[in-house]
Amino acid sequence: MNCPVYILGAGGHGRVVLELIRSLGYDVAGFTDPDRELWGKEIQGVPVIGGDDEILKKPTKGVALTMGMGGVGDNGPRMKLYQSLSSRGFIFPCFSHPAAMVSESARLGNGTVVMAGVVVQAGCLLGENVIINTGALVDHDCHIEDHAHIAPGAVLSGNVSVGSGAHVGTGAVVIQGIRIGERALVAAGAVVVKDVKKRGRVSGVPAKEMKTQKGEIYNGEN
Repeated sequence: MNCPVYILGAGGHGRVVLELIRSLGYDVAGFTDPDRELWGKEIQGVPVIGGDDEILKKPTKGVALTMGMGGVGDNGPRMKLYQSLSSRGFIFPCFSHPAAMVSESARLGNGTVVMAGVVVQAGCLLGENVIINTGALVDHDCHIEDHAHIAPGAVLSGNVSVGSGAHVGTGAVVIQGIRIGERALVAAGAVVVKDVKKRGRVSGVPAKEMKTQKGEIYNGEN
């Protein structure tokens, strides 16, 4: 890859992505971020060039982009930004940390990032713009759809499927064969032994549906 790399998002996750890219021997030309207070500053020696619109001034085939925006329960903003820029022809390579173990038979989509300490086992299929965060374990034949986030230390047993935009929280465990629905949320530390519906929210051991402030079962809709 011979083109400059820009990271979209200069927060904590963006700094982790920066170190991932540097570990692969690439230089990062700049960050973008909506926070105007960061514009013109440097983060670990890399300038924040402005908001995300600055990327639109770049040639679509002349730069490589990667998402530095994390997702804590809601991956919608990451998904929208990725779709907006990729639909314009911008390139989002897949980056995998050299301290991760990714099976040769696994398949990773554009824009996906795999952090240090991750294991992705045989037959796994990861979509686009997926985050497999620090120390997560993804066992054989899992299917993780676009824009999902598997948070640090989470464990997916074999044949788990995770829907588009879903979030599996820090330290959560999902037993074999489970389906996590699109845009669902699995809370940190949960142990999931049953399928989670689209936009469902579960927590606890074993995981159960979260209740609203009124004490009602969360119905999976925003």
